[in-house]
Amino acid sequence: MSMVLFDVPGPKARVRHKIMAVAGIVVALAAVAYVVWRFIATDQFSARRLDWINYKQIQLSLVEAIGNTLSAFAVGAVLALVFGAIFAAARLSDHGWVRAPAAVIVEIFRAIPLVIMMFFFYYGLPVAGVKLSAFTAVVISLMLYNGSVLAEIFRAGINALPRGQSEAAYALGMRKTQVMTLVLLPQALRAMLPTIISQLVVLLKDTALGFLITYEELLRWGTRIGNDAVNFGRPMIPVMIVVALIYIGLCLLLTWLANYLEKRNRRNKKVIHTDDDAAAQVQLGAASTATVGGGLTV
Repeated sequence: MSMVLFDVPGPKARVRHKIMAVAGIVVALAAVAYVVWRFIATDQFSARRLDWINYKQIQLSLVEAIGNTLSAFAVGAVLALVFGAIFAAARLSDHGWVRAPAAVIVEIFRAIPLVIMMFFFYYGLPVAGVKLSAFTAVVISLMLYNGSVLAEIFRAGINALPRGQSEAAYALGMRKTQVMTLVLLPQALRAMLPTIISQLVVLLKDTALGFLITYEELLRWGTRIGNDAVNFGRPMIPVMIVVALIYIGLCLLLTWLANYLEKRNRRNKKVIHTDDDAAAQVQLGAASTATVGGGLTV
């Protein structure tokens, strides 16, 4: 039985795939060109459409909205990373009474939509006498949802490492905490870094859902300014374009950070090992070979 997921396409199939790809690109470019043309035809890009941003009060409120967005993102990202690390470690535990509840909690919060959690914490808890601010409700919701996703990312990254890595470390007499922190995590983090940054980008964009519970973030600022612009005879589209460009800029900054960290990790791999390091590597390799062979000979 073949081990591949699909047959390698032949010459005719490759030509057909290229034609479909070119046709798809042409259709996508045509759709974008039509939208841009309609914006130009309706005079959406003219300077007079953006005269509202020259007002000082609007600029100050924009800076405040960006600050609120970044505050919710920063606190939510840190808490989500901590939440994910703790529950990933719990799911990797050898004790069933720790592993099972952690798995239930992670699966529950992964399955609940983020909007429902925000509504529950902001509108539902006051019924039980617990009142949270909009910022707190947004941050807790971001932590629970994205932290559960990050927990699965951490767990999958550690489980993807060869078993020989941990077995060799145990053969050298390391405890499980040392194996996890000194052997497995440094290797897994390099592989998980792009996925972690991608999830943090999702978390940044999820802060926009806070406008549904009256959190004064960037999207809520845009809707308020856009409604005021409509009342003064100006369309909302230029306001939403500005908001979209700000979100794009923030996401590009996170992407740049991911690329920088990845290049830095590649540079850190290019080190010159001393004799002691080489001896340690030989000892670790010998222990790994002995473990795979079925007996631990230290």
